[in-house]
Amino acid sequence: MNRKQFLGTMAAAIPATGAAYKLNALHNFSKDLSATEKMPVLFLGHGSPMNAIEENQFVKGFRDIEKEIHKPTAILVISAHWETRGTFVTAMEAPATIHDFGGFPQALFDVQYPAPGSPELALETQRIITTTQVGLDDHEWGLDHGSWSVIKHLYPAADVPVIQMSIDYSKPASYHYALAKELASLRQKGVLIVGSGNNVHNLRRISWAHMNSVGYAFDWATEANEQMKSYILDHNHQPLIDFRNQGSAWDLAIPTPEHYLPMIYALALQEKEETIKIFNEGAVAGSLMMTSLKIG
Repeated sequence: MNRKQFLGTMAAAIPATGAAYKLNALHNFSKDLSATEKMPVLFLGHGSPMNAIEENQFVKGFRDIEKEIHKPTAILVISAHWETRGTFVTAMEAPATIHDFGGFPQALFDVQYPAPGSPELALETQRIITTTQVGLDDHEWGLDHGSWSVIKHLYPAADVPVIQMSIDYSKPASYHYALAKELASLRQKGVLIVGSGNNVHNLRRISWAHMNSVGYAFDWATEANEQMKSYILDHNHQPLIDFRNQGSAWDLAIPTPEHYLPMIYALALQEKEETIKIFNEGAVAGSLMMTSLKIG
């Protein structure tokens, strides 16, 4: 598709009001995103929202991994906490800090993460995904705690633009794996892609007696986590995509897929020659794993 055809396609996809501005902004964004050293990809086990305001080994792990990464031009987050029918990206200039939880101290609700959005990156993301239509959300969502509770430890100054991409809850893991691969070109334009969830996440099985005992894990949680790590290190993604065929330990580890799928997005972007670093290993309350990954 040449530039004239692309602009015509985008004009049809964008509401008439402000279309000229948005197309000009997209052109400028694409022009400014010259090729960079390929950015890594992260999967961050975000755990409890309280990690946003606590000091612990996992928060330190987030800060330490940031030291290994060149400061990005922008960040695209796939968070467990934005599920939709269809795929959307946030496209507002100033995304709200969403406190999508209850029962926590007021100090957590007082947290604001005023990172700018990037309508231009949203448009670029919409452009490069061709297997499905991507909707632009310019007012409904923002940054949920799957994004800001971890990104704030990487970039506390909130000076890097952040957008989110939703998870289509109606689609299987194979769909999400294929969709993620279409994001690959963003890595060479200074964009840090982050999946945020937990590979083992079963709130119904939490051991309340061990809420403050890092390292306590049920046998099934340990079994599933170790098997997942083995496949990850072997670059053997198919069993991870076929997670519903891996046995009872995995069924307990992934009772619903929304926290697991962000890891699938991250793994899909791993290229053959790329190494992978596992960090923040640790169990919480028996049924949560904070396992995190740096790819590349």
